[in-house]
Amino acid sequence: MPYVAVSAISHPGLLRERNEDSLVVGPWTLCGTVTENPQTLVFPLGTPLVVAVADGLGGHPGGEVASSLVARQLAALGPALTSEIAVRDAVNACSRAVYQAAGGEEETALTAMGTTVAGVVVQADSVLVFNVGDSQVFAAGGDGLRQVSVDDNPPHPPGRTVSLVTQCLGGSPTYRAVQPHVTSETPAPDERYLICSDGLTDPVPTDVLDEILAEHDDGRAAFELWKAAIEAGGPDNITVAVVRIGQE
Repeated sequence: MPYVAVSAISHPGLLRERNEDSLVVGPWTLCGTVTENPQTLVFPLGTPLVVAVADGLGGHPGGEVASSLVARQLAALGPALTSEIAVRDAVNACSRAVYQAAGGEEETALTAMGTTVAGVVVQADSVLVFNVGDSQVFAAGGDGLRQVSVDDNPPHPPGRTVSLVTQCLGGSPTYRAVQPHVTSETPAPDERYLICSDGLTDPVPTDVLDEILAEHDDGRAAFELWKAAIEAGGPDNITVAVVRIGQE
């Protein structure tokens, strides 16, 4: 029987006072939590399974509120995400929900709270990849690691990272619709997916991510990725999910 194994870990890093990342794996959510041991969940392959990371915007109020709201809404909508259109509609619904929770047109303590989101929806014969912002999705297979999400960053010099994003869910005193990046893939038999916040990808080079995923799988892979970010200084919240489609 085919199955989906998801191994995940979430941690505030070494320099942040709290964790503003949230994670959704099917009906299960992990919001603003500190874990140092990966959790592995296994699901039958069939009904759409959403796995996503939401990273609350730093420098804005209520980042952890925005990310947890998106994680919980995606958990509720997950089984209905059967097409690219359904995913785009769901992400836009999440963005509107963040804006409304921040007070809508009324100024509140949560005005302009926002979050990025990146994830996959695993289906019986395909994987839908989606993102808004700079959280990322990679595919790891025999040909190495390749990024399948699209960063919403302004142009910047090679070798430098930029903390600004050109679109996110919420994040503004006025409502702005988003244009989610959504693509459909047919995964190769040995391919896995890495979904993560930029607390992993900013301090850890892509070739190191590739080496770790080539050597490890499931919970060990998630742990080694988190460890690499911590050893690189852990400057931001770190959330990692490794998705593998298997056959018993």
